[in-house]
Amino acid sequence: MTNENHVILGFIGTGVMGKSMAAHLLAAGHPLMVYSRTKDKTKDLVEKGAIWAETPKEIAEKATVIFTMVGYPADVEEVYLGEDGLVPNGTEGSYLIDMTTSAPSLAVKIYNEAKKRGIHAIDAPVSGGDVGAKEAKLSIMAGGDSDAFETIRPYLDLLGTNIVYQGKAGSGQHTKMCNQIAIASNMIGVCEAIIYAEKAGLNPDTVIKSISTGAAGSWSLSNLAPRMLNGNFEPGFYIKHFIKDMKIAIDEAEQMNMEVPGLTLAKSLYDQLAKNGEENSGTQALYKYWKN
Repeated sequence: MTNENHVILGFIGTGVMGKSMAAHLLAAGHPLMVYSRTKDKTKDLVEKGAIWAETPKEIAEKATVIFTMVGYPADVEEVYLGEDGLVPNGTEGSYLIDMTTSAPSLAVKIYNEAKKRGIHAIDAPVSGGDVGAKEAKLSIMAGGDSDAFETIRPYLDLLGTNIVYQGKAGSGQHTKMCNQIAIASNMIGVCEAIIYAEKAGLNPDTVIKSISTGAAGSWSLSNLAPRMLNGNFEPGFYIKHFIKDMKIAIDEAEQMNMEVPGLTLAKSLYDQLAKNGEENSGTQALYKYWKN
């Protein structure tokens, strides 16, 4: 990787966030191969110069640095360890960076399998939602070998502004679980505050102006509460994916003999929303729990 101009990048998973992330890599002038199970989701990228790949295997065989941003741990396992996956078909010395929020144990498994083949695997989940992805201001939390992290750091700099190496393989995913745990209970508080303001006859937009800059301030309050009030429940981050994350965190906490009552409550509320058909709405749709 001494000459970046000859490094071919790969990106698998061009959904709500992945599409913007891949676009930043392409805009920086890097040759980029893309793959998504739904080919149409790569159309804009291909029109801008990206190369469509028929399978993850094709990307594994040709690209040196490959990013993935898919949906569920099962998708991650298939993309990385399946017959047409990145690890079985990757080239020695290549770098695989999974930015999906996935299970820490799976990140360790991928790291170990990749290492057997001389491939560097990094788990690097992100936070910041669709806005962070579009503005290249994501928080990126990375796990894996420190030297591998330093090598791919210039590419991460194109995607985020808060990039932190957390430690050995799986550490990035564990850190993301901390992030999701904090968000889960916070979202309940944000929604309850807004509903309370409405029931008290206050102007919730004005309330947000007062409380968002003090001790109650949070990213969700500043960015998602206004969407709630505008009736905008389009996904910056899908409820179905948040439920997946919360389940991973609950399972991990159980393995550590830790109780997570706030997280458990949040998941139960989101589960109810999903049953009501809101699984493809954004996480701010928790507001509807009180409005329905």
